Amino acid sequence: MQPTSGTAVEEDFQAIPARRAALRLLLHFGLAACAGAQYTNSQAAEESPKARRIAGIVDSLDVESHWPAGVHVHWETGEPDGRPENSSGRHTHCSAFVAAAAKRLGVYILRPPEHPQVLLANAQVDWLDSDEGRNKGWRSVRDGFEAQALANSGSLVVAAYKNHHDDKPGHIAIVRPSNKGEAAILREGPQITQAGGTNYRSTTLVQGFAGHPAAWSRSEVRYYAHEVD
Repeated sequence: MQPTSGTAVEEDFQAIPARRAALRLLLHFGLAACAGAQYTNSQAAEESPKARRIAGIVDSLDVESHWPAGVHVHWETGEPDGRPENSSGRHTHCSAFVAAAAKRLGVYILRPPEHPQVLLANAQVDWLDSDEGRNKGWRSVRDGFEAQALANSGSLVVAAYKNHHDDKPGHIAIVRPSNKGEAAILREGPQITQAGGTNYRSTTLVQGFAGHPAAWSRSEVRYYAHEVD
């Protein structure tokens, strides 16, 4: 057997974006079943011990039993605090949960008291795209493939959608480690943990962002990552 040359490895690595583009076309036209094992069986990077540690910390917040929709909560604990909501609509707490989890991991993202809980997700997206967000260590991530890979390697990664209407809520969630393959990420997005209309310890991005259909169908979900010590 001939040894693999450095050039061959480099060419194979450079071919990955082309493979992904081909897969997008196949899935778009309903031909994913014909894509072949090189796509459907291609797995994301293995979950690192650091990623599993981060997931354990996030899971310890027990999002499915805290940050309930429809009542006012303390942003950091997710416990109802008996305070009345001061605006109309059924309030959810995606952004408060993300802020609480980030704080637990020693990472700052825009949160109370610097911004109230109302419409916080939209404000977090603006903040993440700002110089202040970048100076705090956040960076934009290219797509869901990179977001899942970074979560698997042990970065804190968020997926976010800013509503086009300033008076309507957006959505934000944490990308959690998962060994799902490229085809699954393309079909349903990375795996996430979220508070929202329904709180999920683990679900797909498509399911978690279902209340904002344009976020997925128009590719308006943005991803951001921060290193964790």
